[in-house]
Amino acid sequence: MTYRNLSACVADLERHKHLVRIDAEVDANLEIAAIQRRAYRAGAPAMLFTRVKGCRFPMLANLFGTMERTKFIFRDTLRAVEGIFRLKLDPFDAFRHPLRYTGVPRALWSMLPKSVSDGPVLRHRCAVSDLPRLISWPMDGGGYVTLPQVYTESPDAPGPMQSNIGMYRVQLDGPDYEKDREVGLHYQIHRGIGYHHAQALRRGEPLKVNVFVGGPPAMTLAAVMPLPEGLAEILFAGAMAGFRIPMIRQSRRPGGQGGLPILAEADFCISGTIAPYQKPEGPFGDHLGYYSLAHDFPVLRVDAVHHRPDAIWPFTTVGRPPQEDTVFGDFIHQLTADLVPQVFAGVREIHAVDAAGVHPLLLAIGSERYVPYAGERQPQELITCGMALLGSTQTSLSKYVLIMAHEDAPSMSTHDFPGFFTHMLERTDFTRDLHFVTRTTIDTLDYTGISLNQGSKLVWAAAGPRKRQLADTLPGDLPLDARSDDGHMATSGGSFGDPRLFGRGVVVLRGPKHTAKRDQHDPAMHALAARLAHAHGLDGLPLFVVVDDPAFTAANWENFLWVVFTRSDPATDMYGAGEFTHCKHWGCTGPLIIDARLKSFHAPALETDPDVERRVDALAAPGGPLHGYL
Repeated sequence: MTYRNLSACVADLERHKHLVRIDAEVDANLEIAAIQRRAYRAGAPAMLFTRVKGCRFPMLANLFGTMERTKFIFRDTLRAVEGIFRLKLDPFDAFRHPLRYTGVPRALWSMLPKSVSDGPVLRHRCAVSDLPRLISWPMDGGGYVTLPQVYTESPDAPGPMQSNIGMYRVQLDGPDYEKDREVGLHYQIHRGIGYHHAQALRRGEPLKVNVFVGGPPAMTLAAVMPLPEGLAEILFAGAMAGFRIPMIRQSRRPGGQGGLPILAEADFCISGTIAPYQKPEGPFGDHLGYYSLAHDFPVLRVDAVHHRPDAIWPFTTVGRPPQEDTVFGDFIHQLTADLVPQVFAGVREIHAVDAAGVHPLLLAIGSERYVPYAGERQPQELITCGMALLGSTQTSLSKYVLIMAHEDAPSMSTHDFPGFFTHMLERTDFTRDLHFVTRTTIDTLDYTGISLNQGSKLVWAAAGPRKRQLADTLPGDLPLDARSDDGHMATSGGSFGDPRLFGRGVVVLRGPKHTAKRDQHDPAMHALAARLAHAHGLDGLPLFVVVDDPAFTAANWENFLWVVFTRSDPATDMYGAGEFTHCKHWGCTGPLIIDARLKSFHAPALETDPDVERRVDALAAPGGPLHGYL
């Protein structure tokens, strides 16, 4: 079944027991977000909250909360879209297996948006302050749209073929915004709207923006789809929806928005123009598991807010993974995994690790074929592959790229964390295989760098035979702390302790509280590296990680990946025993050390409100409206 609007999707999900209605009153201020996060973790049905405190619109949570439900929503079009991707890999497969592609012609036709003169979204108008004011975390700076479809068109080439739809967060209110007239528009680096905004500024024209909420579920998926530059998301939305997306021609209506079309079946549309100034946007609890703090971002001057008669407000919350957006990532990976070798020559598999916040860590498997006749293989093609991954598409936002050679372990998967890291640590030559890119652009949400949007990246490549046997026990005499002649702790170098073996070859230990300034090395870490350089028996322990809480970090792989890669910048926070710089290449002869402590300048980690959690506990208790779901 294809869904032309969100109401049709809700009704069908309810018929098939994928959705429940919650008629008890809930509060959009923290409470409903806490419910949504628990519903996701419990694998609960989608939830339609019909009574939202102080708001006349119902709110929909957990729509894409499970892979089963996401595939159910797109069950009638998924095979055809997979066929389109398969034909891109092998156009002649249609001749060999024609029955696989019976739905492809219709999907291709559906990709073209349909121009219409009217639609349900224009039936009613309201003010920004009438919209649900979702606050997900205690320090959030205001109410947010968390599943927006931000639509713009190229000023240089207007029309849907050069349009962009992105899920850029929208702040509906806050102390710096003029009520009902301004909303914050947070878009990060390497986003399609940025290219449109640059064109508008160059032309001296205002950039029109429409923010759609709801509508066909395919539009929400399209807004997060990492498509190649130049391929409009609305084309993908049509293929996933199974019909041509109807867009209202505003230029033919009185008071139209400068020709920018409106999604006819959207539940809501906020129409406006980007102002020639910025205002502070944030804080906001984000998907790395920390707050993104207040920074100046564009402001959308609101012209109108439209909504359909049966409007539903879909929402999600983001935070430390996994969350509902994890399902988006897994679904997209399943759709596009086979295309990776076409996009990145020599790369066989990639995995943007959700547990590490997606962009901080990319695991990859590539080919190493440059010098097959060499006596000892070493990373060469892998380095080319790693640089390609950092040079285009959304993988360019990756901070750590760890890449291994397929030829060394043909059965290895990037989803096998213990196997992958063991493979890398066994084969890495730390004098040679770490390749840094410094003073470069990084993800806007990542606060580990030297400033907003600026930090470093690392390509860590490993190929060839095993170079070491990884230890599965700790030596009893790790020289973690410097001591004076009388046996007392020396004041220089800080206090390190509580070492724990995490997996084979990896030591997690506690470090002193971080006090260094941004963009500076920590002398205590250099002192630790110097002590380890003179230690014996560390050949099987090539990686040391310094953290604030070793027990938490070493508890499982999810904690380890989150702490290590969201709290460190490669160039600033990597040290090494026997470290050296030769002709601007950095390496080390002994263990590699990563400083994964929370830094003095980092944004705070997300924490829930205990009073809100107790209220949700009561709603989920026996006899409560959420009992059996959370």
